[in-house]
Amino acid sequence: MPDIELLDRIWYANSLRQWLIALALLGGVFVVLALLRRVLVRRLGVLAARSATRVDDIGVDLVRRTRAYFLFAVALYAASRVLVLTDQARGVIQLLMVVVVLLQAGRWGTGLIGFAVEQYLRRSGEADSGTRATVQAVGYVARFALWTVLLVMALGAFGVDVTALITGLGIGGIAIALAVQNILGDLFAALAIVLDKPFVVGDFITVDNVQGTVEHVGLKTTRIRSLGGEQVIVSNSDLLKSRIRNYKRMEHRRVAFLVDLTADTSPDQMQRVPAVIRATIEAQPLTRFERSHFLTFADAGLRVETVYWVLDPDFNKYADIQHAINVELLRRLAAEGIEFAFPSRAIYVRPPDHGGRTLAASA
Repeated sequence: MPDIELLDRIWYANSLRQWLIALALLGGVFVVLALLRRVLVRRLGVLAARSATRVDDIGVDLVRRTRAYFLFAVALYAASRVLVLTDQARGVIQLLMVVVVLLQAGRWGTGLIGFAVEQYLRRSGEADSGTRATVQAVGYVARFALWTVLLVMALGAFGVDVTALITGLGIGGIAIALAVQNILGDLFAALAIVLDKPFVVGDFITVDNVQGTVEHVGLKTTRIRSLGGEQVIVSNSDLLKSRIRNYKRMEHRRVAFLVDLTADTSPDQMQRVPAVIRATIEAQPLTRFERSHFLTFADAGLRVETVYWVLDPDFNKYADIQHAINVELLRRLAAEGIEFAFPSRAIYVRPPDHGGRTLAASA
């Protein structure tokens, strides 16, 4: 009976029996949660290794990021429900739970952000250093924003008036944004380039009067190796404000060229010219003939316009094909007795009139 009386003794508004039950509940819940976390990590890890998707990987990572202090706080909160506590004691436990939950939420949020960054870089394949740095910088900004929000929430839970703090942060943020608006503009432009991908490293682009190959996309500038060999550095914001021509993504190349023939070319000869040009083009590989027409009477002679497609974006292949076409046209048109026209001018000189003046006319 003395043991029963001892268990019924009151300590801080609770009997010793209640304290022992709470202590057992604290230890039991903590052990169960710890074992459950270990089992989940093992089972989900096995499933993640067999699965081709990445969703289960983030599940394993989130369970692994669940800290022991979070499990202990959950067990402590469960144990406190069987005790009679003062309002002050329950307030302390609630504040402790808020802090622990916010810390654990920060751990989970950091893991999700890191997983998103890793997944984007994985989908992008062999991303260059500039793209990797930009995406990682965005990840750092997201983590900073997450922990800032959690800190403000924690201060609010402790009774701190965060209204003035939020107002100050807003005014300070606006002032900083105005001071570094050019840098922020280039940073967001770099993010737009990385996400939208109007070009990547290795693409040949034309921007205003700059032509060259993209070598590096940084947080503030993009570096282009021009045809002259020099490196042109363009700010990212200026780059996105311009019209960009990306020749690396060209699938076919449309070619239009003119042939001027002499004015004494007969109608029968002119009738055969489009067929000769078509046969010349179709004899070349990687070409698709579109049209060839005698369109107009030019100053130099009779003008024939021809359009065809090169089925390869490589400029050197286009140049080789056009060279072969021009040489073959010289040969075939010469065999037909057709001559090319060249800009020319005739000057007619009249003999002097009675006034001793010389009259000249040109055409």
